[in-house]
Amino acid sequence: MIYVQDKRLSLPDGRTLAYADNGNTSSLNVVLYLHGPFSVGDASHLSLVLQSKMVHLVCPSLPGWGMSSPISKSSQYASSFVSDIYTLLHHLHPEPSNLKLHICAHSFGCVAAQILYGAPYLSFPYGRCIAGLILLNPLSPPHCHKDYWKFLSWQSYFLTGPPSRLFPFNLMTVVAKYMLENKLQSAATAESFARRNLLPIPVGESETEEVTQWKEENGMSDERYERTVVRNAVYSVASTWQGFLDLPRVYHSGWGGFCPDLLDDEHSRPPVTVITSDANNGHAYAGMGSWLVSKYKNATLQVVSEGRSNIALLLFLDDIWSDAFS
Repeated sequence: MIYVQDKRLSLPDGRTLAYADNGNTSSLNVVLYLHGPFSVGDASHLSLVLQSKMVHLVCPSLPGWGMSSPISKSSQYASSFVSDIYTLLHHLHPEPSNLKLHICAHSFGCVAAQILYGAPYLSFPYGRCIAGLILLNPLSPPHCHKDYWKFLSWQSYFLTGPPSRLFPFNLMTVVAKYMLENKLQSAATAESFARRNLLPIPVGESETEEVTQWKEENGMSDERYERTVVRNAVYSVASTWQGFLDLPRVYHSGWGGFCPDLLDDEHSRPPVTVITSDANNGHAYAGMGSWLVSKYKNATLQVVSEGRSNIALLLFLDDIWSDAFS
């Protein structure tokens, strides 16, 4: 297919969902990737493994990020998001028979991913097609995990932890937005922000021969990866900051009643793979990841060893994909 970034889909409620996709659009193997904060749906890189498996990669921009319309405060986030993704998948794959849907998400995107995983089949028929859920450095549901706040980084603690619920008028994220706006106006100003917050482990650091070989085979240089992260960060808030401002509201929205240990056997059938890092915010990631694995009925935990870069995580993912599509 000819790759086009940032396609637009009109939703039934009049909103717009932006997305990108790549690969074999008629494939029965679909990977739905949900990004984290300060990013957008980006399918520009399709790894050799996904290419060889003839996979269709679908990457929507979450509500309020990039060109995707936010979900109004009068609407329930979970049901609205489920409806958005149902509309997207029905647009791309109107016949779900024999479809195998793999949901992969990073960071805050794991909130949306887990909502989809546990969504009622009546409202999300594609839930029956889910073949696996992969959560990268995930967040646990605060309404189920009472000690969630103990595993948040200090930034996340103020943005989505107890302080976000104590101060009125969404004060913490409003102040944070004011402090970040100038840093994300252009690629030049966003570079230092990205290096501190979105690229916590410098690419190229402690790099193994295996990672170097993967980069050469996939045409992924350190510079290209960094440019992509910076570009997406700027673009994610170029039109609206509502996605960022809604972080605490979405996190504490109740997730449509989702709790991993309350899922029925059919919803628990697809395997869940939780991947965390033991570097930098590793305590937070491992803590929430371990809690999630203990609550899901069919989950495994994999820890990426300290010092491995974000690019190394892509290599790690390729190993997961190789097993999933074998």
